[in-house]
Order: sequence, then C-alpha cells, then structure tokens
Amino acid sequence: MLHTLSVGELARRLAAREISSVELARHFLARIERLNPSLNAVITLTADQALEAARAADRRLAAGERGRLLGIPLIHKDIFCTEGVRTSCGSRMLDNFISPYDATIVAKLKGAGTVMLGKSNMDEFAMGSSNETSYYGPVRNPWDTTKVPGGSSGGSSAASAARLAPFTTGTDTGGSIRQPAALTGVTGVKPTYGRVSRYGMIAFASSLDQAGVLARSAEDAAVVLEVMAGFDPKDSTSVDTPVPDYSAALDAPLKGLKIGILREFFDGLESRNAALIRDALEVYTAMGAETIEVSLPHLPLSVPTYYVVAPAECSSNLSRFDGVRYGYRCDQPKDLLDLYERSRGEGFGPEVKRRIMTGTYVLSAGYFDAYYLKAQKVRRLITDDFRKAFEKVDLLVGPTTPTPAFAIGAKVDDPVTMYLNDIYTIGANLAGLPGISAPCGFVDELPVGMQLIGPHFSEARLLSAAHHYQRATDWHRKTPGGYQ
Repeated sequence: MLHTLSVGELARRLAAREISSVELARHFLARIERLNPSLNAVITLTADQALEAARAADRRLAAGERGRLLGIPLIHKDIFCTEGVRTSCGSRMLDNFISPYDATIVAKLKGAGTVMLGKSNMDEFAMGSSNETSYYGPVRNPWDTTKVPGGSSGGSSAASAARLAPFTTGTDTGGSIRQPAALTGVTGVKPTYGRVSRYGMIAFASSLDQAGVLARSAEDAAVVLEVMAGFDPKDSTSVDTPVPDYSAALDAPLKGLKIGILREFFDGLESRNAALIRDALEVYTAMGAETIEVSLPHLPLSVPTYYVVAPAECSSNLSRFDGVRYGYRCDQPKDLLDLYERSRGEGFGPEVKRRIMTGTYVLSAGYFDAYYLKAQKVRRLITDDFRKAFEKVDLLVGPTTPTPAFAIGAKVDDPVTMYLNDIYTIGANLAGLPGISAPCGFVDELPVGMQLIGPHFSEARLLSAAHHYQRATDWHRKTPGGYQ
C-alpha cells in the first residue's frame, strides 16, 4: 500500500515511473475523505489544486528531473499562509481569510515539487496543548479517538500517524511539534530558532515560534528539513548560516557520543514512562554512546517563565485582528469601539482571550518589571544552564511528555494542569534550541515519545541520533488500528 511507504521509497518509485504523482495524490485524497471524519485532522481539502500540482510534478519527472520531494504529497498546518487557500489558524477570526501569498516554507516545498493535499486543524492561533481550542472542534488521536493528539500541531500529527500524508508541517512555540508527535507516535522536529523562515507563518509569540516537520521517521524528516531550512531575507529572525546535508549525516557513527540524562526531567515522571526512556538509553549505550547525568537547575522555572513571555508577545501580535482590515467583523457595529470590542470578543475563543488578557497585564505599567522583565531574566538563566550542560555533553535526552495522551475534555477546564503538559518541551524554546521527539514505546497501548535536545544548529546530530535509534527499534513503524 502506498501510504505505508517512506518518503524515500515513494521518491524512488516516482523516479522509476512505477507510480505517478497523480496516482499518489488520489490515493491520499481518498484516505482523507474516508478516514478524516473520525479524526477532524484536516479542515481544508485542496483536491483540485493537489491534482494540478501532481500533474505538473509528473511532467517534471517525465522530462528527467529528479528530486527527493518531487511529486510527494503533504499537508500544511493551517498557520502557514497559502496563496488562494483559506488560512484560518484554527480561529473564527480568520475563518474567511484567503491568503494572497505563500509562506516561505510553503513556497520552498512547492518549488521542490510537493503536492499540497490540504490544511490541518490546530489549536486556535497555536494556543493549546491538546488541540481542543480550535474553532473547528477538537482533533482526535488515531490510537484512541477518545484521547487528544496533543497540540497545537495536533491535526498535523494525527494526519501523519493515520498515514493521511507522507509528512506534514507544524510549528513549535512551547513544544507544539514534539508534544503531539509523542502522543501520536510519530517523529517531530523543532529546528533551532532562526533555522527555518517564519515569513508567512501567523505569529503567536515571535521570539519562540519555529516551523518544523512531522513524519514517520528521522530519515523522512531529514529530507524535508533540508528543503525547509535556510536563510530568508524576508524574515529578520532568519539566520544566514549554511544548511548541512541532513540525509548524508544520518549515518554518522554514534561511538563516543556523550548523551546527557536530564535529572530534572525524571523528577515526578510516571514510572512506566521513565522505564521506556531508560530502555532507550540502553539502546544508545549498546551502540557506543556514553550517558552522563546532568542538571539544569533553573529548568523547573520554564513553565511560569513561558506563560509570561508567550502571552505578552501574543497580546502584541494579535492586536492586529480588530475587524477593520481583514478577518472576522461583527454585525452592525454601533461605533468604532463597538466594532473593536465585539469583533475581538466574538472572533477569539476562550484560551486566546485568556492569553491576551494575561499578556496585556504583564506588559502594563506597574507590572512590566515585576513580571515580564523578571521572566526574561529567568529565561537567560535557563539558556545559560543549557549552555553549561553542552560543555559536558553532545545531546540531552529525556521524556517528551509527562504522560501518554489523556482523554478529550479531561483538562480543558483547568488551564494550569493543561499548561504542565509542556513542562519538558518549553525549555528548548526559551533557549532557541533544536529538539526532536521520536517514538520509544507504549503505555496502556498509547505511544510515548523520547526527546533529544542539542546545541544551536545541531539538527544533523539530532536527526542522526534519532535515526540510529530507529534503525535499532521499530516503534516508529507502528500504525494505529484501522489506519494500516
């Protein structure tokens, strides 16, 4: 079956003309039509555009052109602007917004010959840890449709896990690629801040947001990240540094690699989750890696720090949605103030309003120094902890999430408990570091993820470490029942 093949295997078959891109697109479009109603992972299907792009890819292939993504289908998270296609960000505020341009990563992947099948559901404006805050309803985990898939890239991760596309795109502000990847049993990569352009990605927290990829394996993710990454003059936060050949680096030997075990990540971790991470570390040891326990003393402060910094930036970024220029506008406003108040009150959901209010408060006169400035100082301490750790080790390893997927509705009324789901992922965002989550086992028949974090611009080493682990295990090959 075509949906069981890796990106590399599909590319080889396309190049050999054993299958066509049109055939491939139709196969995945049919799977979405059949399987998506039970998941709610895809909210916009672009069948006509997909078939047109597939025909163009077939013409390029027939002319002898070759590319590792030429003719390969994908699904974009609905936070990336896509020319001529609705870009809603999971919000009523942008339900009617048709983007006039492509985000840089959309343009890059389109130039490589990929075929966009549609846009995936997400937490509203990427604010959430469970994909329950979307205007279009919650996404369901294909391993158990009563459970959440994680957020905010839960639509992308669920689509990847259910094999609705060979790979999907996502964004990670506080763990929103790695956390859903762990809860749905796929591989999720968050690159270094500035490695992938943010141009055309609707902003939540500008100093934290980073685009990335969700795929079956580190090998597939490496192929995609090579295309996505690179300097973009349209993005002032983009870093002008060469992009390595991630695929070529996958087989770099692990012997002598120093892996740091994060002491703080195991404090209070559920015992069965901890056992799976310890088992994964034994696999690395058997392959010649050395494990060293390290401590990041300020890391436990990452959650409160994040929930000051991120809402502050969200308050600023979302001020543009006022009902005047584009997006949702209330009916028959009495005056300008009524237009602002009702458009924003009706257009935003509860979680977005909560974060805007929090962010406005911490930035207000009299509270800026007490909250926002102090949070930025703690952020520096957390970054310094990581820097000191990487003087001793090459990578850090720990769990991606404290528990497997939880029930839909279980935490939606308790924001603080919900926020703690990102306790192991937020630190990397505050420090701008790259991270990857890879499947490492199951608890109660639900997938569990192992997280690898590296120094800035160490994506090649992270992908290689995950790839070696996946060659030695088969957790990443598991597919949820009913989606094989």
